[in-house]
Amino acid sequence: MTDNPLTTLRFARRTGLLALGAATLAPAVLAGCSNSPTVPTPTASPTGTIREQLQATLEAIAAGNDKLGVAVEDLRSGAQWDFRGDWASQSASMAKPMLVSMAMRKARADKLQQPLPPEQAAQAEKAIRNSDNDSAEALWEWTGKRPAYDALASDLGLKDTHSAPERDFWSWTWTTPNDQRSFLHQLVKGGIKALTDSERTYLLGLMGQVQDDQTWGVGAPHSASVQVQMKNGWVQFQSTDKLWAVNSIGHVSGDGRDYLLTMMTRVATFDLGKAYCNAIGDWVFRILGSGELH
Repeated sequence: MTDNPLTTLRFARRTGLLALGAATLAPAVLAGCSNSPTVPTPTASPTGTIREQLQATLEAIAAGNDKLGVAVEDLRSGAQWDFRGDWASQSASMAKPMLVSMAMRKARADKLQQPLPPEQAAQAEKAIRNSDNDSAEALWEWTGKRPAYDALASDLGLKDTHSAPERDFWSWTWTTPNDQRSFLHQLVKGGIKALTDSERTYLLGLMGQVQDDQTWGVGAPHSASVQVQMKNGWVQFQSTDKLWAVNSIGHVSGDGRDYLLTMMTRVATFDLGKAYCNAIGDWVFRILGSGELH
């Protein structure tokens, strides 16, 4: 099989999995991974300020892994913290909220039905809720692909977020945890020119309805009393370093918490990346439940 992302899309439909390279990993490969890997975690609960606890926790989890970045914003205090927040990697399906944003901007500019015409609305719902790749590709094509993506990133002030010159493909777009945190902040808090309030509300609504088996990472600690608006992304870059980009972004609120969390990894297997995201999601939830970040 050629190294063609559109060819791969047809095999990876409705899975969020984009194995870009000479061979395609089908969903069954993931389903067959029965032994969940473990990642380093703190041997004892960290102490000190919330900031110190977050730092100690991420230093423990990231031990030996330099391809991992995390960014947090506590919306209760407005304070921010990051661990390698400017580390850049490719978006994978984490780009799909940007794709839906691009589509809404085009619909508004073309004076079409708001926030999206019926066909694009159905594609947006599948892209976010089910991580459907065919729908994401259709939105990418409809909105104008790389120029529209880069224009949105510029209007949002995301200085390290851009399309990939080597691939006119949404999964290959580059970003950082800090930029994704900024994107989420603008989605949740509003007051921006790039998207209207109704567009923000529409997208966040979709991000609050992600199918259950895709709520790992930021969504790992969610419950009936905790709401999560999120999107994950995972892709193996077979044509380059053979590693998986496994990413998770979202807004968590409830049980006295209100925060944004973005995390990006690049690891040997999907299951390992998922384990990193789950560990970080659980620890951040635990730490921010004990006090505010300042």
